[in-house]
Amino acid sequence: MWSPTSRLSVGLVVLVVAGAATIDAAEIPAFGRRYRVSCSMCHSVIPRLSAFGEVFAGNGFRMASAEPPRDTVGTGDDLLDLYRDLPLAVRLDAYATASLNGGTDTDFQTPYNIKFLSGGPIAKKLSYYFYFFLFERGEVGGIEDAYVYLDDIGGQPVDLAVGQFQVSDPMFKRELRLEYEDYALYRARVGLQPADLTYDRGFMLLTDAAGFTFSAIVVNGNGKGEAEPDRELDNDPLKNFFAHVSRDVVPGLRLGAMGYYGRQEGTANGGPLVKNSFWIIGADATITAGPAELNLQYIHRKDDNPTFTTGEPEAVLNGGLAELIFHPRGARWYGLALYNIVDMNLPLLNVRLGGPDNVERYQTLTGGIGYVVRRNVRTFVETTWDLEQDETRWTLGFTTGF
Repeated sequence: MWSPTSRLSVGLVVLVVAGAATIDAAEIPAFGRRYRVSCSMCHSVIPRLSAFGEVFAGNGFRMASAEPPRDTVGTGDDLLDLYRDLPLAVRLDAYATASLNGGTDTDFQTPYNIKFLSGGPIAKKLSYYFYFFLFERGEVGGIEDAYVYLDDIGGQPVDLAVGQFQVSDPMFKRELRLEYEDYALYRARVGLQPADLTYDRGFMLLTDAAGFTFSAIVVNGNGKGEAEPDRELDNDPLKNFFAHVSRDVVPGLRLGAMGYYGRQEGTANGGPLVKNSFWIIGADATITAGPAELNLQYIHRKDDNPTFTTGEPEAVLNGGLAELIFHPRGARWYGLALYNIVDMNLPLLNVRLGGPDNVERYQTLTGGIGYVVRRNVRTFVETTWDLEQDETRWTLGFTTGF
């Protein structure tokens, strides 16, 4: 639940982060190679998208909707488009961290991530995108984003993505954030319930109508884990449903609202099969004013049997984030600040961020500055204060794509 201290912290972060720094541009350059353009056309600071980059992605990774695939070989078959060269890019992240809590723990996370990315048109309105973690925190991470994308179905502004993606993508995209610190409320899990707002498998329908942007998602509800022994990826017959709507209200102000409903079957300690039903409602906003962008998110969630135990108390979760990015036009410096809070009425919270599991609250405040060394290279330093553990973490980071 939100305490007076929490509400005060939300207010303070909006005031404190208003004194940040500066920003410019960079990219994962598979698409830059194809079109022979600078990464800055689609990205401000890698991997963050510019407004044009959002349109480019929405067109199925093309400059214009229904643009035919480029750089194809002549097969003599009008029903086949094949790339001359497979689009491929590499992203590498490396960090050095120091945690201060009565002592100093240092860690060279070099590298932290190495991923292969590929994407682009398959046919006139059909595209694909995926990336593979060749190395993720010391092991092979496997596939995360992986989907095919159908653009402008029936000549209408309706798009369809089928595959594996993040449920939170219609709100704020975790994979494109600039911070080392994560968006905790999207990763938050309750008890033994596997569903959160990150990766899942299913389909996403997107459309624009009457000035609104609508997204509807149907997913398995149990994340991106391995298949069951019977080769099924969903461990029960139930599906989860998500919807989001947003609109630019006035110049510089976008408002959004979401709803998510799901059910999951499971057992606790080998007991009988119990069904957990949960629902999430939330609101989000983006406010832009000159070089500053403020992203805000709030969610409220309830689970009736979060540990799959009959008669257990209802779990209630409230979460929020406030993120400020400061980027003067043409500058190579940028500044940012991020406030995370996830609060529960029971010690069942798991945000999977390296801290203790099954707690009641996760609350952090992050600030940082970065510099664009090249269009596809950036470096940054940030500090995160864990308000619950009274621990401070410093991170020096390096990201490149080539």
